[in-house]
Amino acid sequence: MDNYNEFYNIIDEVLTVDKFQEMKNIPHHGITRYDHLMRVSYYSYLICKKLHLNYREAAIGGLLHDFFTTELDDSNSLKALVKHPKCALNNADKYFTLTDREKDIIKAHMFPITIQPPKYLESWIVDMVDNGAAIYEKGNGMKKELKTVATFLLILFINIMKFR
Repeated sequence: MDNYNEFYNIIDEVLTVDKFQEMKNIPHHGITRYDHLMRVSYYSYLICKKLHLNYREAAIGGLLHDFFTTELDDSNSLKALVKHPKCALNNADKYFTLTDREKDIIKAHMFPITIQPPKYLESWIVDMVDNGAAIYEKGNGMKKELKTVATFLLILFINIMKFR
């Protein structure tokens, strides 16, 4: 079985839950939360598989690390960053039976912003993949915004030159 099919077999139970499907409608890092979760889950799965770690639990934990459907009611973004792993874990616990490793992956994915470090190597990997994915996604979003601004300025410049 190839990696792609194996990955989807592992995460199929999560994908069939309607509440998880709501992630497709929530913006996150310039894309949807669903797309972000899929990216983190898939790359964590690949890395853990290559390293002969528990890639199944890394895939599930990575898929559920930001499993919440509403933004946290906190005007302080640092507090929201600290709170959201617990919120995601509480939601995941409502819908799935999680292993200790999967729980750790979810609750520790914001280390060092959250105080407690991850217990498992798989948790560290998901944390690092999540950080890399967030930087990539936010950078990609800024790139699109910069292109829009550049296009607007170019059109403005052309129009100003026409009317000189």
